[in-house]
Amino acid sequence: MSIMSLREQYKLKDECLKERLDIIVPKVMKECVCDAWIVASKEYHEDLVFDSLTPASYLTARRITMMVFIKDNEGEVKRFSLSMPDETLGIFYPQYWNFGKEEQMDALNRLLEEYDPQKIAINISKDHTYADGLSYGLYETLKEGLNPKFVERFMVDELLPIKVMEIRTPKELSLYPELMKTAFSVIEEAFSLKAIEPGKTTCEDVEFYMMEKVKSLGLDYWFSPTIDIQREGHDGVIYNSIIEKGDFLHCDFGIKYLNLCSDTQRLAYVAKDEDEDVPEWFKEGFKINNRFQDIVRECMKAGKTGNEVLMDSLKKAKEEGINACLYSHPCNIFGHGPGPTIGLWNNQNPIPIKGDIKVSYDTVYALELNIKFEYNGLTYTAFSEETVSYTKEGVQFLYPNRDKIYFIK
Repeated sequence: MSIMSLREQYKLKDECLKERLDIIVPKVMKECVCDAWIVASKEYHEDLVFDSLTPASYLTARRITMMVFIKDNEGEVKRFSLSMPDETLGIFYPQYWNFGKEEQMDALNRLLEEYDPQKIAINISKDHTYADGLSYGLYETLKEGLNPKFVERFMVDELLPIKVMEIRTPKELSLYPELMKTAFSVIEEAFSLKAIEPGKTTCEDVEFYMMEKVKSLGLDYWFSPTIDIQREGHDGVIYNSIIEKGDFLHCDFGIKYLNLCSDTQRLAYVAKDEDEDVPEWFKEGFKINNRFQDIVRECMKAGKTGNEVLMDSLKKAKEEGINACLYSHPCNIFGHGPGPTIGLWNNQNPIPIKGDIKVSYDTVYALELNIKFEYNGLTYTAFSEETVSYTKEGVQFLYPNRDKIYFIK
């Protein structure tokens, strides 16, 4: 598998940043009630939105890195850097702070006096991780250094950082096939006799095989991959056992590449000597899973909350006699990314606050779910998770063969 050079990756990230700053930030701010947005970070204690708003080579905040976005009198969104001068950062943000000639807080006061915003958004939240990036120390610095009239105008607009990170740029959407191809090159190698010797290899062996493969590509996984087993005649899921012929394997795997995260689950069957294909009864069970995927796709609509998508999907599944469980989530710059929660695996009821966020176009999800079905008096689970995009064209799978069960022989 060929990985883009670091130079190519940096170039693409900066192209995506330009689109985010030119298209997404203005769009989101115009939909919000704030007049200004302060994003401030300390070195090694960066706001979670920091990476979405800075160039590829700008890896950490410098002392205090501060970007300010302000609506002008015409409602257009301007952006400024009130940070130490940096050539790369300066490509994207006009430098406002006269570094060395005034204090940073003096520059911020001057900027706010110039534009006189009445509502100033800062990133603090008790409910949303992705909107809670302003450290307590920086919050105190702002309160102490700013004119009290501006401190009184501080407000919380949690959807501002969430939607800025959640909505994908056109360039980012075009990069997902490359991300998925890379992720599946690891899954397909792990689900083969190259990685598995029946009767000897354990689930943990395959997990470490996948981790080593990702590291060898110069990439990283955003969570440790998991492998588990279902075995005909055995009730329930088996964890960290020796893999035997006749086992059904399930992997959960996600990598980060091109500043994007994947999150995928796939199934495999370890053939017995006489087998020429995956057992028909299991394939029939998986078809029900595919149907539930389509139900969720039909229920996802812009403007609906995550809770509405959840309950509508479960209602439709029940009407069709499907024993379903839905726990989908946004998957973007973070694997469990900002955006609406659509169920939790241990809670199939509406999720307060995080499930109340509305679905937006040009977003990406891990369509994560399972269904249970009966065979010979026992209950089996068909797990699946597909990285999908949601645009005005609907929910699209970002890698083919979502109905494939790998056949290992």
